[in-house]
Amino acid sequence: MPEQSAGGDCGPLSLLEKAARVLNAFSSTEARLTLTEVVERSGVPRSSAHRILDQLQGLRWLEREGRGYRLGMGVLELGALASHHHRLRRAALPHLHELHEATGHLVHLAVLDDAEVVHVERIGGAADTAVPSRVGGRQPAYCTAAGKAILAFSDDAVVDQVVRRGLRPRTPRTISRPEALRAELATARARGVAYDHEEAYRGVSCVAVPLRGSGRAIAAISLSGNGAHRELHRLSPAVADCARTVWRSLFGPGRRTVRPHRPAQVPHLGPPMSPAAMANTLAWMRDSDWM
Repeated sequence: MPEQSAGGDCGPLSLLEKAARVLNAFSSTEARLTLTEVVERSGVPRSSAHRILDQLQGLRWLEREGRGYRLGMGVLELGALASHHHRLRRAALPHLHELHEATGHLVHLAVLDDAEVVHVERIGGAADTAVPSRVGGRQPAYCTAAGKAILAFSDDAVVDQVVRRGLRPRTPRTISRPEALRAELATARARGVAYDHEEAYRGVSCVAVPLRGSGRAIAAISLSGNGAHRELHRLSPAVADCARTVWRSLFGPGRRTVRPHRPAQVPHLGPPMSPAAMANTLAWMRDSDWM
């Protein structure tokens, strides 16, 4: 009989739910579990649990130790990244609220992930519906003020990667030529502020300031408004003040130099999974229908 999802009568577990149950089996104080123990604790059928364990081992989320398994370095790396973003959000949150209250505009805190920006926080009211954003949501970096603010203070290789992904027009105002984007980033780097004039959404403009010391940007704070080009230009000093205040909250007034583009390396056993292997694993998780 197929195992049931959390609600008890919501049908059989999805593959993602099974994988989550397998990982949650390792939440006790016992560091090492056998296949039989994983099956007993997770309720996942033995054949499914065995395949999931093998896949998680390939992703470095689990490590094999004799006949048992234990949490791997991949989980530790993800946890460290989540902790970093939580610390960033916690330090920024009161200042983001102050910026929203002072300006009345929608405020975002965003970080760069590959060729996209991810919204770590969103502060706005019921009227801020023109921007369909959410915490955890993603937008292309090349057409957003936050993305351009971070890219302006990133390595050339990061910008090259964004360009290779393509600059698909989102609106008639989207910068879609590589040379024009590079010129825009150079301007943003010179003035320390980036703008988005209806490049991601029609009728919506944004201004963003990178969160940085004297090195690369680790995030950006942005302000959005409905067609408020001139007002956002006027409010850019307030965004810059907010970014400086958040930076001081994170690192203190005496810290002048940081190298966020060279994060502390977490040691791991063996090389990371190749992009091809990762793609195969994700395809397996998407298409598999075994129980």
